[in-house]
Order: sequence, then structure tokens, then C-alpha cells
Amino acid sequence: MNDFFKGRAASLKFAIKGCYLLIKTEHSIIAQISIFLSIIVLGAIVGISKQDWINQTLGMGLVLSIEGLNTAVEKLADFVHIDQHPKIGFIKDIASGAVTFAAITFFIIFLITYIPYIQ
Repeated sequence: MNDFFKGRAASLKFAIKGCYLLIKTEHSIIAQISIFLSIIVLGAIVGISKQDWINQTLGMGLVLSIEGLNTAVEKLADFVHIDQHPKIGFIKDIASGAVTFAAITFFIIFLITYIPYIQ
């Protein structure tokens, strides 16, 4: 049982390192976090509901998570095939498309949440 907890602690350490690397090295993550921090401030200013906070947080987590996966796919694709290749480009485009779906979803959540406060 002790090995189980050591393994989970090691996994958590790697996960935190991954978050740190994303925040430190990826401009898209940095930009998204900056935007999300502004939206968090806006939410505090207008006083959104508890459910709105939950929805907003889930949307932000979705975007950041998919962006992290997209970054991993891109890094792996670049490692596997350094030169430009149509199939690698196709794979990267699909991963980027997934981020777009997440961003559109968040934008819809944003509109549903904040439009009532500006009317």
C-alpha cells in the first residue's frame, strides 16, 4: 500500500511539472490564462452566481486541458517527423481543431453567463 501512495505522489509531481512547463513555455497557454484571469475579475465585479462560476471554471479547464493535449500532440509530431509532412500537418490541424471546439464552447458559456449582466 505504501508503494501505491509513493506512485501517486510521483505522478502528482510529474503532473505539476507538466503544468509548470505549459505555463512557462507555451504562448497560447499564457495568453489563455491572461484572458481567463480577466474574466475571473469580471465575474467578481458583476457578481455572477455560484452555478455561473462552476460553468465558467469547467469551460476554462476544458480549454486549457485541450490546449495542453494539442501541445503534446504537436511536440510528439515534431519529434517523430522533423520535416514538414502532409500527414503530420493533418494530425496537427485536427488537434488544433479540438482546441477550437473547446474555445467556442467557452465563448458560448461566456455569452450565456455575461449577457444578462449587460442588459
